[in-house]
Amino acid sequence: MARTVVIGAGMGAMAAAARLAVAGHRVTVYERAGTHGGAVRRLERDGFGFDTGPGLLYLPAVWRDLFVKTGREPLEECVALTEVDPAVRHVFADGTSVRLPGGSRAGTVDALDAAIGAGAGERWSELLGRGRRTWEATRRPLLEEPLTAAGDRAPLGRDPYPAPRRGLLRRRAPFLSEVARSELRDPRLVALLESHALAHGLDPRRTPASAAVLPYLEQTFGTWYVGGGMRALADAVYERCLARGVEFRFGTAVSGITVEGGRATGVELADGRRAEADAVVCGIDPRPMYGGRASAADGGPGYAAGRLTVLLALRGARPEGTVHRTVVHTGGPGGTTRTVTVLRPGDPALVPDAEHESAVLSVAVPPHRAGAAGPPAGRTGAGGEDGGAVDWTAPGAAERAADEALAAADAAGLGLGGRVLWREVRTPADTERETGAPGGAVPAPALAGADGAFLRAANSTGTAGLYRVGGSAHPGGGLAHAGMSGALAAGLIVEGDDWRGSR
Repeated sequence: MARTVVIGAGMGAMAAAARLAVAGHRVTVYERAGTHGGAVRRLERDGFGFDTGPGLLYLPAVWRDLFVKTGREPLEECVALTEVDPAVRHVFADGTSVRLPGGSRAGTVDALDAAIGAGAGERWSELLGRGRRTWEATRRPLLEEPLTAAGDRAPLGRDPYPAPRRGLLRRRAPFLSEVARSELRDPRLVALLESHALAHGLDPRRTPASAAVLPYLEQTFGTWYVGGGMRALADAVYERCLARGVEFRFGTAVSGITVEGGRATGVELADGRRAEADAVVCGIDPRPMYGGRASAADGGPGYAAGRLTVLLALRGARPEGTVHRTVVHTGGPGGTTRTVTVLRPGDPALVPDAEHESAVLSVAVPPHRAGAAGPPAGRTGAGGEDGGAVDWTAPGAAERAADEALAAADAAGLGLGGRVLWREVRTPADTERETGAPGGAVPAPALAGADGAFLRAANSTGTAGLYRVGGSAHPGGGLAHAGMSGALAAGLIVEGDDWRGSR
């Protein structure tokens, strides 16, 4: 029976652990924190409950596959999974509002035509058609095949987005903002497309046009909510690991990886002990173990941003007809937009009674660095001119940013500020403290194009027996991508480094 050590108990790491255990490995997970799930956490206070990490699920098929491959009970028997419809409400800077249905192309066209004007829906639909072609070109190499240390990255360095070649677009692959302005024209449609990059802390002016795949995936595969909050999914995966015999060692940090003869032979623990292994799976950002250094292969611009979340305990019942997710667009410097995402799940499990409501505001913000300057007022968004780090522990920094996010939500007509019983503000400094991620940064999903700058670290490494999973590894950040990274690393370990994914 092969011995496998997994570093970290995040979602990608647990996905790998469960699959390896089913394949006959003796798996031990070492986690520095006192619990599982990585950034997928829950805060409870006074009868209120909040997701402090991701609040919605995309591409649920990734997790369905994990549960099918590791046990008899399918995902839906372990968690309550519901598709969100309407999928989202967008409120633009000029006050225009539109609700987009889940999974209905025709419904989306009609909604955009009614809100923005005749032809808007068709232009958006045509762009998503090009997003579909991008997805078809990259789905297997970008999501279903492992990225190996010796693999050729060049094909994924080319942007497959089929942009019309005219004007400036003839000379080079376009950025997402150029595609938006060229193909969508209306500033509200531009903001709609750019919001999918901004949600991951990416600057649309520097993000490859292949990011158009993000709204295509959302419209095609839907947006899903896990009853009781996303922490319920983390709990279910943890329970599946336990059922398959995975052992967890919480409160046990790994300080290094032992290598002998060019092969990983185990890990060194922070208390000086060593744990031997035939294979090591690194499910954390590896940079802290190497003095914070990172090679070009360890990740590109998707590492730039963290998350500011504002957890709101609200008096009064959730108004009838409230949309689960609202994206508020605000103006930014240089013609850019910024977004505040407001989640109002209406889940009875998250409130003390029917006369209260919980809500979570989230904004992509610069990562944390002690001693760094804070952003000027009104400039807390990530990307572009605000890309530098912020000391989120500095007096007033977090509260000012939270005030701005809440003010933006209220300016869009959400009316939350006057109902607040209490709030808690969480910043990248909290993420760094809890998960160990440098700066509390949250990697974005991998994207094709830009000469590979938006790819994550390979699943296999230059060291035999050492593999990577999680948001820091291929295919990048997000729950679905993290889950797939676990499947890819497990496949390499079980089938060998020449394995290229299930057909």
